Amino acid sequence: MVRNPGRRRLLADAGLRVLAESGARGLTHRAVDTEAGVPAGTASNYFRSRDALLGALGERIMERFAPDADVVAGLARRAPGRELFVDYLRYIVERTTREPELTRALIELRLEAARRPGLGEILGGTLRQGYHDDVAFHATTGLPGGAFEIALLHYALDGLLLDMLGASIGAGIEPDRVVAAFVDRLIPWARA
Repeated sequence: MVRNPGRRRLLADAGLRVLAESGARGLTHRAVDTEAGVPAGTASNYFRSRDALLGALGERIMERFAPDADVVAGLARRAPGRELFVDYLRYIVERTTREPELTRALIELRLEAARRPGLGEILGGTLRQGYHDDVAFHATTGLPGGAFEIALLHYALDGLLLDMLGASIGAGIEPDRVVAAFVDRLIPWARA
């Protein structure tokens, strides 16, 4: 593999734009080269297979979704409680909807991973690591809940994001209200 992290990020970001706009079927090495404005064959030098390209896009999404250390530090200075938990979730929704094409690309990747075992292995590892990191982080906050509750929140937030960024059920409920309800209903002792 070619070792130029800046070029690799450029190609991955171009791939994410192609994936978000055209779906998995439109994502080819050639389409990534065109979107990135690089010579033909560049993407295949960095990502030897389609699964390697798709897996790298999953990793890049997680890099771009990484929380701002200053925001997390500000939240961490607050006393644990319901409002803090709600604000952590609000921040997740804000980060994942700030660049909606990233969340759409992740949804596309997850669906494609169901059809491609190689990608499923690569992307599954990335997603599992993210979940375990979330559980470990949550354990440091002093907030209620454990691994099971964090899994429930992942499932709930994924559905909310899908509704916000895809075809909606049209319930007309503000996302902020939904986030607060997630905390109250999934972790009832957080109400106190």
